[in-house]
Amino acid sequence: MNLVGELARICLRPAAAADRARAALHVAAWTGAAALGAATPLAQALRAGYSLPGDAASRAGDAWADLLHDASLGCMHELDDFHREALLHPGPVVIPAVLCIARRQASSGAALLLAVLRGYEAMIRIGESVGAGHYEHWHNTSSCGAAGAAAAAASLLNLDPAQTSHALALAITQSSGLWQIRLDPCDAKPWSMARASQTGVQAALLAQAGVRGPARALEGEKGFYAATCPDPRPERIGADPGGAWKIHQTTFKPWAACRHAHPAIDAALGLRDAWRAQDGWRELPAGDIRSIRVESYDDALAFCDRAQPASPQEARFSLQHAVAVALSKGWPEAEDFSDSAIADPGHARLRALVHAVPDAGCSARYPRHFGAAVTVSLKNGREMRQELRDALGDPERALTAEQVLDISRRLMISAGWTPAQASRRLGTIMQLDSLAGPGSVELRPLPPSAPQV
Repeated sequence: MNLVGELARICLRPAAAADRARAALHVAAWTGAAALGAATPLAQALRAGYSLPGDAASRAGDAWADLLHDASLGCMHELDDFHREALLHPGPVVIPAVLCIARRQASSGAALLLAVLRGYEAMIRIGESVGAGHYEHWHNTSSCGAAGAAAAAASLLNLDPAQTSHALALAITQSSGLWQIRLDPCDAKPWSMARASQTGVQAALLAQAGVRGPARALEGEKGFYAATCPDPRPERIGADPGGAWKIHQTTFKPWAACRHAHPAIDAALGLRDAWRAQDGWRELPAGDIRSIRVESYDDALAFCDRAQPASPQEARFSLQHAVAVALSKGWPEAEDFSDSAIADPGHARLRALVHAVPDAGCSARYPRHFGAAVTVSLKNGREMRQELRDALGDPERALTAEQVLDISRRLMISAGWTPAQASRRLGTIMQLDSLAGPGSVELRPLPPSAPQV
C-alpha cells in the first residue's frame, strides 16, 4: 500500500469520547488565541486582501475569504498548540478547516470533533516523517498542514478510504511554506497557515468530486520527500497504527512566545519562585546581577537568540526578552511582548545581561524534550540556577483542562469579549460532543461586536 493510503486508513479509525473531549479542548484553546488575533490590525488587512473585489454585500458571502481569515488568526501571538517531534502547530490549520466544512454540512458536534482528531493525526504523522532536514527550510505547519486540513475535511464529507487517499495526495502536491518568513520582517506567516488550510479543504472537495491525486505523492521519485526532505523517515507514517491519537501528545502553550522560548521562560519562572521562597525577595535585585545565562538546544538559539527585539513579533522570538520578563515580573502575559514592554527600561537592562548558549544535553534530547537552564550570577559571586527537561504544557508537565480554558478565557477578554461571552462560547465548545447540529452554532472567533458573516 502507498503511504497516503496507509495514512488514510489510520486516520479513518473510530475514536472514543475521551479522545473527542481532548479535541474539544484544542478547539477551545485555538478560540482564545484566534480571538486575540482577530482583534489586530493585521487581521483586518488580511481580510481585505482575502476578499474578491466587489461591494460589501458580495464579500459577505465569501466562504473562502472567511476560511482564509480564520486560519490566519491562531498563530498571530504564538499561542498555537504544538507537537514536538513533528515540529508543527496543528490547531491554526486544522480547526478552521473543520469549522468551514461543519458550517457547510451542518455537522454534528461529535463529527466535528472526530474530524479534528483525524486532521491532527494526518498532519502530525507527516510532520514526524519529514526529518530534521526539512525543518531547516520549510515551515512544517504549512508544508504538512494542507494534508491535515484535507484529512479533517474528508472526515466531515464522509469520504471513503480511497477518496481520502486522493484528498491527502492532492493536498500534498500543493505543500509549501518557506522559513524565510521568520528571517525577514514580514506578515507572511498567517498567510502561509491560511493557504495550507484552504488547500486541504479544496483537496477534499476535489476528491469528493472524483478528482484523483498521485498515489505516491509522498514517496515517489518526484514526490514530497524527494523534493523537500533530505532525511525523510517514511516509516513514521504507519508507526503504531492503533495507538493513542497523536492529539494527546500535543502541547498547549501557556505563553505568547515561540515554543522554542518556553523552556527558558519556564526555567526563569522556577528560578524566580526559588529566590522568592529562599530569600524573601519581592523583586529581582536587578542592580546586583552580573549576568544571566540561558542554555538550551540548538534550534532554540537559531529561532530565538535575539538580544534587541524591535517589534512585538521579534519579542515573541527573543529568549532575552522572554527571560527578562519572566525574571522581573513573573508569568508573561500577551501584552508583555508589546512595543511598550520592549521599551520598558527594566526589561531592556535585563535583556542586555542575558547571554544564550547551546547545551549539548538539551540538543541531544531534542525534539523529544524541550529543555533549558537559566543561571543568574550576582556581583557578590553567588549563582542561582534552574534547569528543566520539559516545559510547562508538554505531556510530561501537562496543563489541566481548567488551566487551558482559563488561558483561553483571558485571551478572549483581552480581545474585547465580556467574561460572560467568553464563558458561553467555551461552554458551547466543551459541550460539542452532545450537540446534534453545531452547523447552526457560530464558532468563529470574531470580536463580539463584529458581524458574524
